[in-house]
Amino acid sequence: MAATIRNYDVLLSPHITEKSTLLSEQNKVVFKVALDASKDEVASAVEALFNVKVVKVNTVVTKGKTKRFKGIMGRRNDVKKAIVTLEEGQSIDITTGL
Repeated sequence: MAATIRNYDVLLSPHITEKSTLLSEQNKVVFKVALDASKDEVASAVEALFNVKVVKVNTVVTKGKTKRFKGIMGRRNDVKKAIVTLEEGQSIDITTGL
């Protein structure tokens, strides 16, 4: 599969936390993705960019918190995360760049 410009727009960055590190032991990788990205788009982007086979994609939308800065109310942006399950025996090294 050829990597297109949309694939780079769908996957914004890897989401590296303690929980995502624990999930990597179960062949799962967590990415921050575009808010308008569908599960099919995420799966095809991961397959095209990393040359792996995707079994399943779960998505989570985290709503932005309301924060106060010097008395002025503000709101953080919403973030969409995709938990991508890879086929057995395949992995993605997210510490290296594309």
